[in-house]
Amino acid sequence: MSVNEVFVFRPFKLIALLCVFLALCLDVVALLSPAWVTADHFSLSLWESCSQSEARHPTEEAQWSCFSTLTSDWQIATLVLLGVGAVATLVAFLVALISLCKGTQRRHYRTVAVLLFTAVVLQACALVLYPIKFIDGTVLQTYHEFNWGYGLGWGATIFMLGGGILFCLRTDIYEDAMY
Repeated sequence: MSVNEVFVFRPFKLIALLCVFLALCLDVVALLSPAWVTADHFSLSLWESCSQSEARHPTEEAQWSCFSTLTSDWQIATLVLLGVGAVATLVAFLVALISLCKGTQRRHYRTVAVLLFTAVVLQACALVLYPIKFIDGTVLQTYHEFNWGYGLGWGATIFMLGGGILFCLRTDIYEDAMY
């Protein structure tokens, strides 16, 4: 490198890889979260539904009873969509990590972006399906809210979208044309 040459480092791909890693972490935590919907004496996750019965005596603690939610079609569909989205994100992360470490595999960035956009569509479908079918099928007599597990699912989707957009940027064209 001579005195007159300037090297511009644009860390878009590194930031994109960080976004994909955060999306993967958030997605795993959202899938394992025990709290997707909560209400007084009620909790619903992707795996089980729990309700608290009334205590028989004031000194006793009320008992929680839980059962699997894998009997309902829409809950299985939500779980499958989120799971396939998480697997697509994991594959995208691994391909991006290998491509970034080798440094010369720019052609794989488009594949990573396609995988991430596919995961975004799958996640968004699952995260829209979940509240619609929950509200349609369940009538709770109390106030209920979609809790942090559901929010982490949306957070993962947003990071996937950001990573996909950053992997679509072609910074090498601009750098080669300038010098």
